[in-house]
Amino acid sequence: MIINLFDDSAWLSLRPLSFTRPVADLRIGILTIAQKWEKYLSAQAGFLTTAYLSTKYPADKNAELYINGSICPDERLLEAISNLNSGESLKKDDLLIAYKVNSGSIHSPEMTFQLDSIQFTSDFIRIREPEDIFKFNHIELVKDFELLTKGRTSGQLSSTNTFLGDQVFAEPGAAAECSTFNSLNGPIYLGKNSEVWEGCNIRGSFALCNDSQVKMGAKIYGQTTIGPFSRVGGEINNAVIWGYSSKGHEGYLGNSVMGQWCNIGADSNNSNLKNNYAEVKLWDYETEIFRKTGLQFCGLIMADHAKCGINTMFNTGTVAGVSANVFGGGFPRNFIPDFAWGGAQGFEVYKLQKMFETTEKVYERRNIAFNQIEKDILIQVFEDTKKYRQFK
Repeated sequence: MIINLFDDSAWLSLRPLSFTRPVADLRIGILTIAQKWEKYLSAQAGFLTTAYLSTKYPADKNAELYINGSICPDERLLEAISNLNSGESLKKDDLLIAYKVNSGSIHSPEMTFQLDSIQFTSDFIRIREPEDIFKFNHIELVKDFELLTKGRTSGQLSSTNTFLGDQVFAEPGAAAECSTFNSLNGPIYLGKNSEVWEGCNIRGSFALCNDSQVKMGAKIYGQTTIGPFSRVGGEINNAVIWGYSSKGHEGYLGNSVMGQWCNIGADSNNSNLKNNYAEVKLWDYETEIFRKTGLQFCGLIMADHAKCGINTMFNTGTVAGVSANVFGGGFPRNFIPDFAWGGAQGFEVYKLQKMFETTEKVYERRNIAFNQIEKDILIQVFEDTKKYRQFK
């Protein structure tokens, strides 16, 4: 089966995390949303997204089934979508969930007014705001764990480890020594060729994706995901790191999302609770003001390619945009614009050529080409975010 996963208004409200990808490419749980649909439906997914992302994330004209990329699959949704006939759409109230059409051309969601509409009455997980990623991570991690491990046998981990509970699954090549794994409150998933170094304490729910490492003495609390090709240490709680990123040293990361190609310097921390226990607000790119999240615990939202130096302190509810580069003493502002360079003492523009030089080196370490497609996406983000960089 070939499907297209389409973006709706959630792409706008999920910025800066969605500046560099369709919503369906967001990781929550163990898998990205696209990988979940591909796995459940035994499908190959294309993406119907904003124009500047479509070269890297193309739609497939042979798709008959189109699914909202902000929605995470579950059994009831799968049944309802599988029962769709050509010329029918599935909605919950005014929200378009999915539609089925004849293949041969790209069918945009705007064309669905011509289709017969079927109402879906059950609840489901939909990712609309950046904080939804860590807020719903436990639910999706449990679902993904069941999806990936059903009918399979875990690899054996060293007897030097201590296990509380029996919900630990190790993929081929996963290794751990002299560490504690507590799966009494949620499953623990160790991806292919992942490694937990000595002296770590890990509490489920937790996912360590392929080719990633947890460094010695780390303390990892539940509802946490470490994406592929990443390295982490220190203290982490209810955080989602998408992949190709590093938080390799002491310091706290909690109730947070960290994109790809990010780096957090040694002894850097984020606050996830205000001193007065008040509701946390986050910067909103649409309204250009700080909006209420309804959360008491909310830490750092860090977009792709963002980095910080050693001893950086992030206030509660900080948003760091694409390619933000933060360093120096004190607390920087709660909204750090995309391609900002500096810290609490002030910011200047992180020039594209300078950013490209660093990014080429970062990609080379992973044997990945920093090609023109990647550069064009970042150029577009740079242009689209100029109005936020009015530095004095």
